[in-house]
Amino acid sequence: MLIKTVIAGFGGQGILSMGLNLAEAAMREGRNVTYLPSYGAEVRGGTANCTVAISDDEIASPVASSPEFIIAMNQPSALKFQHQIQSGGLFFVNSSLVGDGISRGDITIVPVPANQMAESLGNSKSANMVMLGAFIKKTALVSMATVLESLRFTLSAKKKLIEINERALQKGYDFFQ
Repeated sequence: MLIKTVIAGFGGQGILSMGLNLAEAAMREGRNVTYLPSYGAEVRGGTANCTVAISDDEIASPVASSPEFIIAMNQPSALKFQHQIQSGGLFFVNSSLVGDGISRGDITIVPVPANQMAESLGNSKSANMVMLGAFIKKTALVSMATVLESLRFTLSAKKKLIEINERALQKGYDFFQ
């Protein structure tokens, strides 16, 4: 089983953090993982995306030519990456920022109002963790407990951010109940 996921949005939306936490969780569960970040020169406000490949076997290439899952946190990313996802894939969109324009009929679009949900928690910057929580619930690629453990590890130098990010993850996870 090799599952590839592309996560995309603007720099500053926590795109690379989402991918890093997903990759860290998969590693903690004993899987083989590659994490390939990519961002524009502007970083904050520019484009950012990453590819996370998770497998039970060795991974030959971190490049995702036809990923099973895509998470688009903004409209430009949704338009750019809609043609890369494989037929039958799940296309997660931040419906707070992504409107119409997705023209594929052979994929499942999963709208998550990540920004609105993060704002209801009092921290709009946690929209990335809301989306990650929803993604984890819908795909079951890794367990929520492992993602929370990974979050605590990746944010160990920024302890004040752990609580809000844990709440955001849980809010996204509970979105599909």
